[in-house]
Amino acid sequence: MLREQINDVLKGAMKAKEPTKVSTLRLINAAIKDRDIAERTKGGVDEEGIDDDGILQLLQSMIKQRRDSIEAYKKGGRPELADREAEEIDVIQDFLPEQLSDDELAEAVNGVVDAVGAESLKEMGAVMAKLREDYAGQMDFGKASAIVKPRLG
Repeated sequence: MLREQINDVLKGAMKAKEPTKVSTLRLINAAIKDRDIAERTKGGVDEEGIDDDGILQLLQSMIKQRRDSIEAYKKGGRPELADREAEEIDVIQDFLPEQLSDDELAEAVNGVVDAVGAESLKEMGAVMAKLREDYAGQMDFGKASAIVKPRLG
């Protein structure tokens, strides 16, 4: 399970005295616990917390937040903070499956559009849901959406 893998890497990073990795892994654990609590209060998960797919979605959103921060820091003239965010992205990406290339992404999107039988933008939700189900953690769904829209539009 991804949760145990993160904790194992955290222990190793603590022993190796890698402060950036330790702090990033602690942030990941805190975010997972926050999501667990939020889901539990909604009655959406059991005692084990969110599953690996939920953790993958969380990690992707953390990467997106850091990319946005990097842009803001660069615009604000704070390259050292942008570098720190980039280091955190590297740590987080270690837990994500390998991302699909642009060609593989387009191929996957076209395959799902054909499989779902989507022909109009009204069916975009079904296509995106199927992509999330089949390719969780493997693609940037913003890019996928940019491919789906013109295909269905």
